[in-house]
Amino acid sequence: MGPAGLLLALALHLALCARPHRDYCVLGAGPAGLQMAAFLQQAGRDYAVFERESAPGSFFTRYPRHRKLISINKRHTGKANPEFNLRHDWNSLLSHDPRLLFRHYSQAYFPDAGDMVRYLRDFAHHLGLHVLYNTNITHVTLDKDPQAWNGHYFILTDQKGQAYQCSILLVATGLSVPKLVDFPGSEHLEGYESVSVDPEDFVGQNVLILGRGNSAFETAENILGVTNFVHMLSRSRVRLSWATHYVGDIRAINNGLLDTYQLKSLDGLLESDLEYLALVKDSKGKFHITLKYFLEENNSSQNADSIPLPQDDNDNFAMRVAYDRVIRCLGWKFDFSIFNQSLRLSSGNEFSKKYPLIKASYESKGSRGLFVLGTASHSVDYRKSAGGFIHGFRYTVRAVHRLLEHRYHGITWPSMEHPITQLTSSIIRRVNEASGLYQMFGVLADIILLKKNATAFEYLEEFPMQMLAQLETLTGRMAHHGLFVISMEYGRNFSGPEKDVFFYDRSVGHTEDAWRSNFLHPVIYYYRHLPTEQEVRFRAAHWPLPRPAAIHHILEDFLTDWTAPVGHILPLRRFLENCLDTDLRSFYAESCFLFIFTRQKLPPFCQHGYLHMQGLASTESLQQHGVESRLLKSYAAMEDSSQGPGDHPLAPESLTQSLDSNKEEL
Repeated sequence: MGPAGLLLALALHLALCARPHRDYCVLGAGPAGLQMAAFLQQAGRDYAVFERESAPGSFFTRYPRHRKLISINKRHTGKANPEFNLRHDWNSLLSHDPRLLFRHYSQAYFPDAGDMVRYLRDFAHHLGLHVLYNTNITHVTLDKDPQAWNGHYFILTDQKGQAYQCSILLVATGLSVPKLVDFPGSEHLEGYESVSVDPEDFVGQNVLILGRGNSAFETAENILGVTNFVHMLSRSRVRLSWATHYVGDIRAINNGLLDTYQLKSLDGLLESDLEYLALVKDSKGKFHITLKYFLEENNSSQNADSIPLPQDDNDNFAMRVAYDRVIRCLGWKFDFSIFNQSLRLSSGNEFSKKYPLIKASYESKGSRGLFVLGTASHSVDYRKSAGGFIHGFRYTVRAVHRLLEHRYHGITWPSMEHPITQLTSSIIRRVNEASGLYQMFGVLADIILLKKNATAFEYLEEFPMQMLAQLETLTGRMAHHGLFVISMEYGRNFSGPEKDVFFYDRSVGHTEDAWRSNFLHPVIYYYRHLPTEQEVRFRAAHWPLPRPAAIHHILEDFLTDWTAPVGHILPLRRFLENCLDTDLRSFYAESCFLFIFTRQKLPPFCQHGYLHMQGLASTESLQQHGVESRLLKSYAAMEDSSQGPGDHPLAPESLTQSLDSNKEEL
């Protein structure tokens, strides 16, 4: 090779080194990013996690500002089943290492954020996850290439100008940009992200908080005992999580201001659209609330003390007092700034514009191969389920990983095949143990795919319900002979901000009224054919799925323990039998023996067990039945003449052969 060839080879080598390639690139080493990394690591995939800070979980080093998490750390349930216990563990990520359960890191029911930081660091370290720390990705764009998995590569550039090439991009950056409000005087606002957390700084002050979420109530809770009063202002009414069943609404741990407001202790709540307001600072440094049009009608450049205030016309104006501080606590939104327009990553409508627009499979609607994970993926189930929180998105991340495994590596969605006789018990086990169904209610569902003639079934766990029409494409499993969908749901008309969830007859106790169950309970849908995309899209209002051929609600249970033989199991079995036109009961071998002569269609239990020689081979009762029906000879009279030394009156093999011959005749 000549000098020119050497130079060319060197240039190509440098170009490749300048742009390292990874099959999977994960943005962010928070809970969602680490969870995906753990699945990729377990599958032996080529991946890297990019984290701008020097350690994982950087969000929790700063937030929540007052350090107490609102995620439950329930360390004791009275059960030894680890899957069941995850139903009440809202902080652990999924792994096979029992050391990596959050209960080992805190004894507090609502733990400190510092405990979460320690937990995430140990999770990354113990599993040996590939994380590039101090790597701040500042720009992401597309590079079209027909050889790439999706027809393009994702090009990531860090703060040093280093570029990385990725086949799949998994965005787990969370919501990191504070939501702002723009009105005259908004420059005087203090932000939740920077306001003092020392209560001593608020002693004897009048404080106005803009916002109505957990960050606003958390801030108020911290200063209630030292301020003159705290007023809270937002355009929407308060939504309490115990009334809405949405974990992102106001949690009881932070709602002390509601008590002081309702019990007449000076603090208060107000509703108004912030965009119509203006904030005026007087010569003493106090802040006054006025209306924007007052400034527009008058010269806004005039002295602040001469600007008209609402109380000039209405001396009963609620916010006529002056405030010492006004604090903005409006939550967070996704950072779109690093993504090039070529990715077509955009926000949703007005009510979900803080989230990127994605499909129910968590893939971007604008770029194939770009998936959004964790808190930022909450647009799929915003205000409906727990997908924006660790105890929910640890399962949606696993669902995304399973989709990736099938699409890019040909590995079908994990499933277990069972004989149809185990259908009832399989469903009962899952609804009583499964954490993914329980936490991601109405979003993830178990799918049961029936085999030909309903002799067996495949059980798929935690599939995104809204992608049901694409199940065969996304999982590699076929649904040619009908299917059941098992989900967990609340009553449709039970909860809501204006509803009394503690009314006297709120619970249902009779099996015939199970469809009226209000609390979280299992619901089973039966379809003879896989629904089409059009049927899923244009389903009936308030239905999570298209109208099925049959539907069954398992009666709600105060203990969330659906094992009552009469109240839960029997109605479920009868429902399944009606759908399949079969008998799913278990029988003793003697009963199966009798059914051979009395039924045209044997129950599956007898077909799979007794007729395959898995029942009892010989008993006195069976022998007597055979003799009385004249299908077997009585060997008692022949015993003395035919029995030789060491012989038995009726060997099990002889009875088996007789039964086989009779079976063939029938």
